[in-house]
Amino acid sequence: MIWYIALGGAVGSVARFAFGALIQRWSGAAFPVGTLLINVTGSFLFGFLMQYALATSTVTPELRALLTTGFCGGYTTFSTFSYESIALLDSGEYGRAGLYVVLSVVLSLVGAVAGLASARHLLSIGERA
Repeated sequence: MIWYIALGGAVGSVARFAFGALIQRWSGAAFPVGTLLINVTGSFLFGFLMQYALATSTVTPELRALLTTGFCGGYTTFSTFSYESIALLDSGEYGRAGLYVVLSVVLSLVGAVAGLASARHLLSIGERA
């Protein structure tokens, strides 16, 4: 099980680095848009995977661990989020820090709900087929 989690974590970490850097370069913003999008998409993916994996026997416990604890754990960046929030506060950018915290939490929760709903929808389609 540990190897599955390690493999997923390695892939998730590389995906976080590549996607986060790409988004940050693309946006050109001083605001940490890359980290914000990583947190939102990671929350969506985690919600989707957990709902789907627990509702069907097609996902083994090993694959579930690889994708959730491994990949999503390596991909999401709440430790980076915490550091960037403090860095914004330390530099006196209170408005940006507050906006970043609120958007990160609210949009990540929305991402998780959307992931759960998407998996439920996909599962209902499979039940009708």
